Amino acid sequence: MANLITELDAARVAENLARIKEELPAGVEVLAAVKYVPLEELGTLAEAGVELVGENRAQDLEAKATAYPGVFRWHFIGQLQSRKVKAILPYAELIHSVASDSALRQLERHGTPNTKILVEVNVAEEEGKAGIQPADLPDFLARSPVQVAGLMTMPPFTDDPEASRPYFAALRELAREHGLHHLSMGTSQDYRVAAQEGATIVRIGTSLYA
Repeated sequence: MANLITELDAARVAENLARIKEELPAGVEVLAAVKYVPLEELGTLAEAGVELVGENRAQDLEAKATAYPGVFRWHFIGQLQSRKVKAILPYAELIHSVASDSALRQLERHGTPNTKILVEVNVAEEEGKAGIQPADLPDFLARSPVQVAGLMTMPPFTDDPEASRPYFAALRELAREHGLHHLSMGTSQDYRVAAQEGATIVRIGTSLYA
């Protein structure tokens, strides 16, 4: 398991945030991934000007969001378990990782007219990886009982940001075909390429905290 990120410096985080924003086109949001940021360090992120945060685990989302009410906008970015949907909904303004009919059923039971999701697409069609297949997207969208705001993907792991470009471009094209606006794609190693290919949300961890 990765080590927790502690002893954050607000000035350094603010500097990194400003630099990343300068590298991105207007309108692209920087989401701070806080899976490894302890609850007690979140105040430092607020001091640094971080507004949008994403948590991977439902129990941590609840704990952190309730400890800092009204301070951040929260997204859920982890692998979504259908049994956790009800717990996530009160805190997350957007769920990035919907990819199963069981999750859709829970959203139908517990969602509201304000519930918004992103559908996770396995653009590379990697075996055993989360996300629906691109060919299944039209039917999945039709079955969604809540508003689909856009799409999310995680390309195959690589140290070369350019290797991710075809997958980001493919997700952009899928979104265009279906009239979807938001694209959650790109992390610390490839967010510049993701933004060039149309990302509206980039999920940043290491590059923000280092």
